[in-house]
Amino acid sequence: MASKVSCLYVLTVVCWASALWYLSITRPTSSYTGHRQLNSISIARKNVSFGNIRTRPINPHSFDFLINEPNKCEKSVPFLVILISTTHKEFDARQAIRETWGDENNFKGIKIATLFLLGKNADPVLNQMVEQESQIFHDIIVEDFIDSYHNLTLKTLMGMRWIATFCSKAKYVMKTDSDIFVNMDNLIYKLLKPNTKPRRRYFTGYVINGGPIRDVRSKWYMPRDLYPDSNYPPFCSGTGYIFSADVAELIYKTSLHTRLLHLEDVYVGLCLRKLGIHPFQNSGFNHWKMAYSLCRYRRVITVHQITPEEMHRIWNDMSSKKHLRC
Repeated sequence: MASKVSCLYVLTVVCWASALWYLSITRPTSSYTGHRQLNSISIARKNVSFGNIRTRPINPHSFDFLINEPNKCEKSVPFLVILISTTHKEFDARQAIRETWGDENNFKGIKIATLFLLGKNADPVLNQMVEQESQIFHDIIVEDFIDSYHNLTLKTLMGMRWIATFCSKAKYVMKTDSDIFVNMDNLIYKLLKPNTKPRRRYFTGYVINGGPIRDVRSKWYMPRDLYPDSNYPPFCSGTGYIFSADVAELIYKTSLHTRLLHLEDVYVGLCLRKLGIHPFQNSGFNHWKMAYSLCRYRRVITVHQITPEEMHRIWNDMSSKKHLRC
């Protein structure tokens, strides 16, 4: 079995390298679906239904799972589920996470489930490569919306929906990105504390208090007709936040009746405000790039803009020097 997996893995890496080189010189690298286009999708779906919702949804999340791992939580209930937003071409980043902080077997006696979240790509070659990767690692979830920056909110809602449907008994959930390094020791033992009673209606991360950017040149541009208010509710940076698993279904249900915004972290903040849940500030969540230092990285939970090569280097250094004091 091990040799078969190894061969499949090598074959997948070779296919990825060849296809990505070909795509980089022959095909466009991104696709876009705006929020107005999403509302036009009205195909009947059979995946899941939540409760008796009295009013008609204004934002129905009517997408089928193209790739799913519905049995991920069947054998044992995870203490923590990690949902990682990624794109089709980021195979190296996913593999680096699998081999470092995202390894589900890092903590004996503590069940961790790691899942990568994607939409579908306009390029069938990339979709097929992700399907092959899924068959090897069984840690990928895909729904049939177009994978693009403006659809990041849909990707997060897919993760919330998956937790509520297939893993509702988990204790905690982390949503993060594929260029984030996570200090799992701090996350597990200092923040979540497996030996304590699990929290409910809990949400924490790097809390931002800000308002919409009206400059059309900005990556975070927000038009007035979409969000007329001058301030956003407090929200956690999408680079990494933690919440109790009960919040997943609450956010998903609330999203059905909340106008969709393309800024994922802001949108989650809007849903939290409707729910009366206040995100807690935690200084361990760092959403900027930070130069590596063993002692500095020992004090944080997340660090942003980490390459796959840096991921391995940081993980190996921190793992081999656990006996050293700062």
